[in-house]
Amino acid sequence: MHILLIEDDLELGRALQAALKVDGLSSEWRRRAADAPRELDGSAFDCVLLDLSLPDGNGLELLARWRRGGSSLPVIVITARSAVEDRLAGLDGGADDFVIKPFATAELISRIRAVLRRSARQASEVWTLGTLSIEPRRHVASLNGEPLELSPREFRLLLELAREPGAVVAKGVLAQKLEPLGEPVDFAAVEVHVSNLRRKIGGAMVHTVRGVGYMLVP
Repeated sequence: MHILLIEDDLELGRALQAALKVDGLSSEWRRRAADAPRELDGSAFDCVLLDLSLPDGNGLELLARWRRGGSSLPVIVITARSAVEDRLAGLDGGADDFVIKPFATAELISRIRAVLRRSARQASEVWTLGTLSIEPRRHVASLNGEPLELSPREFRLLLELAREPGAVVAKGVLAQKLEPLGEPVDFAAVEVHVSNLRRKIGGAMVHTVRGVGYMLVP
């Protein structure tokens, strides 16, 4: 999982990045609204942690822009603002959760995983899609009860395809999702990784939509 952290506090930002890393989550940290992506659709991120009080703007304005652009990427507001009006403004503005500072990092990470499960329409830590089971937190998957030996990039591909079974995921999106695991990935490399994944889970489960991308059909 790759997290976008938008937080101007140096001490908190460093602590959050360290906690995310310990829990197996990679992250990118931006300290100003101007450094945040203008759009989130097709981004490499799985979730955003968004502070509201930024030195050059209001986090709610970023959130509103992303939602107007059609992004459904999970966004968790992290803020010292505790008034009911602020919580309502955040949730009504499109935030998936609202966490008030100070908070326990363990609770925040649990909330990240909860919103990611909801976005993938899964009720537990184990995603079940027919005979396929995926455990994002443990980075393991199984087919018919047998463990799958997947490389980190093959697992990430499977996870992205499993977020919305039956929906096409563009090659460009998959390339962006794989980039945090190392060097930038081109379309040819995506095709190689998809081919390897097909060999391990069965070719019938991953459909190619020519000129667009791939879909998982469990």
